[in-house]
Amino acid sequence: MVVPHVPALTEALARRWVACLCADWCGTCRDYRPLFDQVAAAHPGVVFVWLDIEDEAALVDALDIDTFPTVLVGEGDRLLFAGPLLPHAATLSRMLTGLEGHRAAVEDPALHALAAALHARIASA
Repeated sequence: MVVPHVPALTEALARRWVACLCADWCGTCRDYRPLFDQVAAAHPGVVFVWLDIEDEAALVDALDIDTFPTVLVGEGDRLLFAGPLLPHAATLSRMLTGLEGHRAAVEDPALHALAAALHARIASA
């Protein structure tokens, strides 16, 4: 997992974060990575995490990820969105804009556990 250095990370923990669940063998994921990084650069107040599901199998083991890329969006330890997303920068940017002010959370227990674990990793980075 790659977690970029974020100034004032403690402040960022309560803010929005985005995780892309991918696989190194997935050509779509490899093609999407620079676009994901482009969206990250356009949203400096959001923490972006690229997570290879094979390298982090223990973290995502309870989930059955079979569509790539799968994107998670959270705020603090609350998961706001989880699902596959078309691998286009504009699609991710529009979704992030659409989630601004969104407070409802995804209630799936396995996804919530993953969100909490990702939040904890970001906090300890």
